[in-house]
Amino acid sequence: MRILLTLEYDGTAYAGWQRQENALAVQQVVEEAVSKLVGKRTVLFGASRTDAGVHALGQRAHFDTDSRIPPDKYAYALNTMLPRDIRVRFSRAVPCDLHARFSAVGKQYRYQIYSAPHAGALNRNTHAHVIYPLDAEKMRAELPALLGRHDFAAFAASGSVVKDTVRRVTRAELLGDGPEYTLYIEGTGFLYNMVRIIAGTLIGVGTGKLEPGAFDRALASKSRLDLGVTAPAHGLTLMEVYYP
Repeated sequence: MRILLTLEYDGTAYAGWQRQENALAVQQVVEEAVSKLVGKRTVLFGASRTDAGVHALGQRAHFDTDSRIPPDKYAYALNTMLPRDIRVRFSRAVPCDLHARFSAVGKQYRYQIYSAPHAGALNRNTHAHVIYPLDAEKMRAELPALLGRHDFAAFAASGSVVKDTVRRVTRAELLGDGPEYTLYIEGTGFLYNMVRIIAGTLIGVGTGKLEPGAFDRALASKSRLDLGVTAPAHGLTLMEVYYP
């Protein structure tokens, strides 16, 4: 039986989703709990390899098992074994040809910004702090350029080895008028650090450090130099992964 988990986690204490040799990752923690529960070494396959410090409300991961535990009960059992910063929101059986990563047809991300002279205490792990005021209208005016199918080569982190950089963005929306702002980005897929580069560029336009039209220029030039800095990881949350 193939079980699909929907996971929520605070990524502050972890080196991202993917298991690593010299650091603790979310995948390792969940895999060890599942293996203990079913009594057999079990490997999880995640939908998104979120970076260190990135959070999730809708990460998906699947595993195969011959355990007789009812599919919906995995969430209850695993939540008694996992640390408080990792929760299984749902668990269910899915067809054996559904793959958490390769069957996904879209993802939604959220990026949160806190604009104030002093950083917050309660939102320090979930919002990127910007000390300067932001011009929300200038930031919103940038977003329509992202919509649709484009070659987002300029929006990939340096060193990325992905050959196909064409993606489709279906939603790009900035909510809030200060001091908190929330950016929602939804699309068929994203390049490495793409959402954080979008957020960093918006912040640059909002503070006046970048001239308006940055996204249009970068899409035309395909040059990373036309965009802003990569925004901090802790402002990013994987909200949802979509399947057919």
